[in-house]
Formats: sequence, C-alpha cells, structure tokens
Amino acid sequence: MFRILIVEDNLNLQKLYSAILKANGYTTLTASNGAEALEVLKREHADLILLDVMMPVMDGYELTDVLRQGGSEIPILMVTAKSEQADKRAGFLVGIDDYMTKPIDEEEMLLRIKALLRRSKIVAEHKLIVGDTTLHYDDLTVESGNETVTLPKKEFYLLYKLLSYPGQIFTKYQLLDEIWGVESESDNNTLNVHINRLRNRFENNPDFEIVTVRGIGFKAVKKKDER
Repeated sequence: MFRILIVEDNLNLQKLYSAILKANGYTTLTASNGAEALEVLKREHADLILLDVMMPVMDGYELTDVLRQGGSEIPILMVTAKSEQADKRAGFLVGIDDYMTKPIDEEEMLLRIKALLRRSKIVAEHKLIVGDTTLHYDDLTVESGNETVTLPKKEFYLLYKLLSYPGQIFTKYQLLDEIWGVESESDNNTLNVHINRLRNRFENNPDFEIVTVRGIGFKAVKKKDER
C-alpha cells in the first residue's frame, strides 16, 4: 500500500534498497538525482522519500529545500556516506525527518521507515481519525457516531487512502495502481463504481466527502475545512 521514492545515483544501491523494501511489502519508485525525483513526484504519489545527499544536477539538500519550500510534508529519510555532525545539521535545517549513514543496516532502515510513516499519521496504529469518524484498518470498519459499518476490502483501502491525504488529488491511474495493482485488469469503470458506493454509504457523514476533480481523479475533503 505504501510507496517509497528512492533517490540515489548509485544504481547498485538503488537496486539494493528497492529489493529490501519490496521484500517487506513496499512499492518503490526510483530517481537518480533531485531533478528526476521532482519529475517523478509530478506523476506519481509517494508516501516517503529515501534520499541520498551527494548527487549530480540537484543534491539531497536542494531537493529537500524545494519540497519544503513548496509546502510538502512528505517524510524524508536521508541516507548518505557523510557522517559529520555539520552534515546532519544541514540536513535537518532544510527539513529532513531522519538520517542514516552508509553502509546501512537493513533492519534499522526498515524500523526508521516504519517510525516515519507512523509519525506522519499515514498508518498510525492502523487507525485513522477524521473528525468523529474512525477507520479501523485491521478489521475494515468505519465507525461514526453510534454506527459501525464493515466495508469490502477495496472500498475500505480506497477510502483509507483518500482520507490519509485530505485535500490531495489522486489520479485514477494512481488509485487503480495502488489499490488494485498494476497487473489488474480493472479499469476506470471499476474505480467509479467503488467511488459511487462509498459516496452512497457516507452521503450523510458529517466529517468528509469524496470530490471528483474533472479530468483528473478524486480527493477526499474534510467538511469542516470547507466552512
């Protein structure tokens, strides 16, 4: 369910990190420098960035600065050969969230990634709270007021994804890829059916609604944010 963008100019390390992450249930995207990473982020959604420092064209500090100046709060774990305190300080000053030095320890990297995802409230304790509505990831239930409803898997994952990033637009391709998988034969009609079912189920929910962004995709909007 969670996508990690690996920004690393060493192709062998890129492949190593990708293999480790995929083996632990993550989907990976890759870029060889900060400029490539920005292009990837224009097309794809990422939940976390695994970032090298010393790269051509645009280094890790510059990329982090561009993202933070643009308002992005995506968690960034910087992985670099630099171990000097001044380098770590420079990273934190531009807005990284955590720091590891090469060579990496696989278990430590995975633990740090999980901690960052938890801290950023993407997964929390497999529970997502939006106003008075609570989504329980483990049992696929949505609790609102005195009512609890259990959703089919795809509907729940779709709603959970949208509500994890209120206000953020997801393209139809992104949602189909992340929820159904790139190998799936599901199409836009399948996605539209699931979106309509969610709208019907939660049309009276006081906390959120699902909005169609014409020609692009969908987003979840907190109703209280509209007032």
